[in-house]
Amino acid sequence: MLNEESDLTLSHVEPVLAVKSVIETVEYWHDVLGFANKWTWGEPPNHGGVNWQGVFIQFTQQPKLALASQGNSIFIRVKDPAPLYRFHQNKNADIAEPLENQPWGVAAYTLRDINGYYVTFAGAPLSDKPQSESTPETVKIIPRIPTAKEYVSLITAVGWDKTYDHSLTERILNAPIHGVVATNENNEIIGCALLLSDAASFYYVKDVMVHPDWQRKHVGSLLMRELTLWLDNNAPLHAYVGLFTGEKLAPFYRKFDFAPVFGMHRNIRRNEIRKTSF
Repeated sequence: MLNEESDLTLSHVEPVLAVKSVIETVEYWHDVLGFANKWTWGEPPNHGGVNWQGVFIQFTQQPKLALASQGNSIFIRVKDPAPLYRFHQNKNADIAEPLENQPWGVAAYTLRDINGYYVTFAGAPLSDKPQSESTPETVKIIPRIPTAKEYVSLITAVGWDKTYDHSLTERILNAPIHGVVATNENNEIIGCALLLSDAASFYYVKDVMVHPDWQRKHVGSLLMRELTLWLDNNAPLHAYVGLFTGEKLAPFYRKFDFAPVFGMHRNIRRNEIRKTSF
């Protein structure tokens, strides 16, 4: 047995799952289950994997073994399983067991991936305190830039119109390279998130807004999830993604792999022209 002074350091474990199709499995775990990073090996690919924060999973293309392995399971720990559960519901993942508090002190749910593997996500127990409402099924997340009328309506609804210059609306909406909007059952806009970029190495998340009538229904999470998935699929490797936010909202953005960094900012102010008498 190794002694405590050994230089050996265990890093993490990566299960290797036999699958019917590496390409289809990697895309499913990325697009439906939300794993941010993906890779494949071979031409055509016969091995690959995904990872998200500290979870790494590999896949090897062995259809016969995959068929025999159906029903095997993976247990993944998360800090709070509730937001991820809602995301998987919105993505129409095959939920085998709903999110519930378990007798052994965690909240957990289980889904079935396209190869028949069961994946359990477990974390902190659900609180008895009032929870945020679930997102209505009529809410849609659409990849597009809001119209000028929609944008101004949201700016006003969230109270950002006090110092807003309406003459800049067209220029503001011409700048983003990508955006997502949330709409209700009447196709009215209830939220948006915009993305600025040099289309090379830097991206900036801007104007994440949700109408007050639709806040605490996880609309903001759905908007950010779609925006970060677009970044994962389209931004160059190692590109920098930034945003500004208040301290109270920092935990919200940490769920999408944003981390605090030192930063500075400067507001433009016009010096008043003063008359001087001699």
